[in-house]
Amino acid sequence: MADSYPQEAVSQRILRSETVLVLALSLGASGVSALISFVGSLTKPGGLKDQAATLNSSAAPGRPWLDLAWQLFGIATALVPVALVAHLLVREGTGLRILGFDRTRPGQDAARGAVVAAGIGSAGLAFYLVARAAGFNLTVVPESLPDVWWKFPVLILSALQNAVLEEVIVVGYLLRRLGQLGWTPMAALLASSVLRGSYHLYQGIGGFIGNMVMGVVFVLLYRRWQRVGPLVAAHALLDIGAFVGYALLAGKVGWLPTP
Repeated sequence: MADSYPQEAVSQRILRSETVLVLALSLGASGVSALISFVGSLTKPGGLKDQAATLNSSAAPGRPWLDLAWQLFGIATALVPVALVAHLLVREGTGLRILGFDRTRPGQDAARGAVVAAGIGSAGLAFYLVARAAGFNLTVVPESLPDVWWKFPVLILSALQNAVLEEVIVVGYLLRRLGQLGWTPMAALLASSVLRGSYHLYQGIGGFIGNMVMGVVFVLLYRRWQRVGPLVAAHALLDIGAFVGYALLAGKVGWLPTP
């Protein structure tokens, strides 16, 4: 016997299931993984700052070409959820352009992103150093790749992948779907921000709080600009600065923590 639900109820149910599945395939799953990792760090002997959280590491030590293949494979597959979101939005009759992720305003997006990155980057670095010194954060190791010719290109690609994945899904897509599901603007802002903090919990309490605050700022900027493009640019610049900066400065300056 066919279901007798009203069409509107069926639509809401489908949107809810779709949203859960997209998150389960991407950053929602990363949040659960980060929580498990954090529990492991808390229950391990020694303080959090004496432990390390490594972001970009070798997948095949001593085998640079195989390592490169794994690095590129990981970057490409991490973007599949973005392709899925694009597909779902096209079926809806829109596309990623409805989120402001297109090539219509590249200069403006880049300029806004650079300003945001400059402000958040300096504050974020200071907060990380304080949180680690206070014992609330692990020592974050942005990269530990071998010194091969593809090291910096891969770090830049990894930063771009992080930026696209997080901003398209956690800001643009999630806010759109939560709005369609009837969530209030404040509830949607909290959900997006807590989700962003959750999948950084592997870094410690500092990583969770710092990224949750960043999530609030990014949601407010998205609502003002109606575009994720500037947020993608800002996030990419932040991660490029962290990954490449660490590769160049680790062990050469005293203020940068290393394992």
